[in-house]
Amino acid sequence: MDQLLQGLRAVAEQTRLRVLGLCAHGDLTVTELVEILGQSQPRVSRHLKILIEAGLLERHQEGSWAYFRMAEADESGQLARLIVDLMPEDDPRHALDLERLEALKEAYAVKAAAYFRKHAADWSRVRALHVDQEKLDAALREIFARRAKGELLDIGTGDGHVLEVLQDKISAGIGIDRSRDMLNVARSRLFRAGLRHCQVRQAEMAQLPFPAGRFDAVTLQMVLHYAHDPAAAIAEAARVLKPGGCLVIVDFAPHDRRELRDEQAHRWLGFGDRTLGDHFAHAGLKAGKPRRLKGAPLTVSLWTAEKPANDQETGPQEEETTA
Repeated sequence: MDQLLQGLRAVAEQTRLRVLGLCAHGDLTVTELVEILGQSQPRVSRHLKILIEAGLLERHQEGSWAYFRMAEADESGQLARLIVDLMPEDDPRHALDLERLEALKEAYAVKAAAYFRKHAADWSRVRALHVDQEKLDAALREIFARRAKGELLDIGTGDGHVLEVLQDKISAGIGIDRSRDMLNVARSRLFRAGLRHCQVRQAEMAQLPFPAGRFDAVTLQMVLHYAHDPAAAIAEAARVLKPGGCLVIVDFAPHDRRELRDEQAHRWLGFGDRTLGDHFAHAGLKAGKPRRLKGAPLTVSLWTAEKPANDQETGPQEEETTA
């Protein structure tokens, strides 16, 4: 009851209600909120502090930048969602806030487009070597269609593509990436798609900032070949999985395109089933049957592994040779 009363007191003020309504649409900084609200930075910061203490907002740090968004968990998160859903979009002040937020999204989109133009040639060269992206997306969606909706962690999220592809297959999603440039691109994508149940954060795949057993599913799409220690990355992904949770890795089968190591900084030239099967077993996961998507010349594999819900035995899988 005390938590409910604290939350209600926190939003019983016009500016704080406006802040909550804005942060329901995605990650925003103090600077961005100041720009939208037209108020001073100290005043906005004070309102943010009250909303965080009431559990209605969450704060996460990326270097010198702090991002704020509506809370998702516990009773406070439920209260926050209820209040936001009750806010009338035709209220003049709220409508103006949303209009300014749209302008902010457009600014994100311009920056994202510039970043893509700068790197498009490199990405296009790699994509041209493997299967069409639509086929890859369809295969990923098929895996998640067989699972109940839950919370997803997308490691190495890049531009947030996986979160968008699986938006209707998950209850909530968090993407992590080490690059702030890519996170800005991802935020633009999530903003424009209206994916309020998805967010991105800056983090390293080897040291995930989440408690053990947090997520129902974890994905690493075209990320593992950059890892310094793939086994350690898989073990860390397994740590944050709930019992019964699923790990999905999408990456190249073994190949000999050494120019990808020199030109694209790929540390590993693909992975064999036995290698990943051993990594899964050492991480306490039970491997599923891999799926192949043949490209020209590179083949992409989709490996799945489940964290046992009990003490059932796991072990290395046999090498899968069928396409």
